[in-house]
Amino acid sequence: MKLDNMFKKTNSSVDKKGYITLGRSGPMVPEGLLRKCNKCGAAIIAEDVRRDHYICPKCGGYFRVHAYRRIEMLADEGSFQEWDSSLQGGNPLEYRGYEEKLEGLREKTGLTEAVVTGRMLINGSAAAVGVCDGRFLMASMGEAVGEKITRAVERATEEGLPLILFACSGGARMQEGIMSLMQMAKTASALKRHSDAGLLYISVLTDPTTGGVTASFAMLGDVILAEPKALIGFAGPRVIEQTIRQKLPKGFQRSEFLLEHGFIDGIICRENMKETLSGLLKLHEKNNAAWQEKDESACREKGQNENVEYFLDDRDAWAHVEASRKADRPVGSDYIERLFTEFTEFHGDRLYGDDKAVIGGAARFHGMPVTVIAQAKGTDTKGNIERNFGMPSPEGYRKALRLMKQAEKFSRPVICFVDTPGAFCGLEAEERGQGEAIARNLYEMSGLKVPLLSVVIGEGGSGGALAMAVADEVWMLENSIYSILSPEGFASILWKDSSKAKEAARVMKLTAGDLYDLGIVERVFAEPDSYTRETMGQTLDALDREIGGFLHKYCCLSEKELTEHRYSRFRRM
Repeated sequence: MKLDNMFKKTNSSVDKKGYITLGRSGPMVPEGLLRKCNKCGAAIIAEDVRRDHYICPKCGGYFRVHAYRRIEMLADEGSFQEWDSSLQGGNPLEYRGYEEKLEGLREKTGLTEAVVTGRMLINGSAAAVGVCDGRFLMASMGEAVGEKITRAVERATEEGLPLILFACSGGARMQEGIMSLMQMAKTASALKRHSDAGLLYISVLTDPTTGGVTASFAMLGDVILAEPKALIGFAGPRVIEQTIRQKLPKGFQRSEFLLEHGFIDGIICRENMKETLSGLLKLHEKNNAAWQEKDESACREKGQNENVEYFLDDRDAWAHVEASRKADRPVGSDYIERLFTEFTEFHGDRLYGDDKAVIGGAARFHGMPVTVIAQAKGTDTKGNIERNFGMPSPEGYRKALRLMKQAEKFSRPVICFVDTPGAFCGLEAEERGQGEAIARNLYEMSGLKVPLLSVVIGEGGSGGALAMAVADEVWMLENSIYSILSPEGFASILWKDSSKAKEAARVMKLTAGDLYDLGIVERVFAEPDSYTRETMGQTLDALDREIGGFLHKYCCLSEKELTEHRYSRFRRM
């Protein structure tokens, strides 16, 4: 079916719900006709808005988009194949006037129901897709919507396709009562099977996404994206205000609010949506085996050398402590930027917040998909304050674990960069379960079924560092440190005198050389005399070679061999 034929019943207008309709059949609309933006009130040219992804050129506000137009904006030309186009719902509660209402909407919109599903190509990558259309009873989810989505998920599972669902909904459909409620469980159950098959699900939240849709398929994506300023929530703002008798804060339940509170991975502007989805699809294609076969000889030659060159000097341990804390020392983001390509950052723990002291996401290492996670310090005072000086809160560790479990699902190796004075020990961290979050990471990382490498690049402070270092191998840079506690804390606890930190550093055996001799770390990498972002090239070259060798060695192991090796590593300590 050609997309152009799907708009015969629309006229050019901007309706009260924010849809701008630009069809050309029916009454003729003059080219360039001025319309009024229902968000800012400015006069706009409808054709210009259509060409610019349905965004107001004056205020940048987003108009809501018809399902077929959305597909047209994303799909490679001629690639969309619709599924279940004739499926319609019934009237399970025999609600008076409901069938007539549905029939009227079918006539007015040209849709059979509030969601369009099918298969398409996005820059050559195949995906199953479902797009809600709010013109049809605000895309509320009744039997037919739940059934179409479930069938699409099931077919995607059978055909081994990734799935993309665009949510736009007022929630459960009141006219269908309990049968509508059951669609929440049905769609979630289908998505569980899709996930268990190791397939990617991307959920895209648009304005509005509320109620039972939010509490089911919309929030279950491996990756959850949203358009800017979209309303997203379980109960609508009006309902909440009437219930608690309080005025809600500005921006409450908008995309930006959800990003800050850890529930979505990112906010994507509409003009960038196709490229973003294309990149995610390609990153999750099954190509690890091809990488291993292609680079096997190179890894044998360059990686996993038995004698990595490093220089361990005779300086006092305190000198290493000071070097690890230098303000101009490279930070986690520097390693991500220079060792990996196509890094896509994912945000949030899906529970409370997005801790900026931990950054992570998916990337490529010489073409191979990997998950990269780093404890992140800032590069200046403002950045350090924003990232809490590299001290993660519980949500930071939970975000890291979420990304590790995601990596396990998609068979991506995990590479962690450790650099923290320790886990944040404030009141809020204790209230949100700092100890439990660290313990859970240790527990889950010990059994992670993909290769796991941790590199201590600066400070490795206490359990806050260990929570990202239960790995197959742990490496250190020459001037990094790794210890039970900071020297100041050690001296304070044992000697009741934090001023004896220098003496404590000598006693603690916290340098890379000490830890290599103790068998705590497998490799140590040399640093230049002054290690900064400008001088890290040689160290990066060595890391690059050895990471390649690590991946070749450990990607060849079975899941059982991996977990047994990791258990044995810590069992002998």
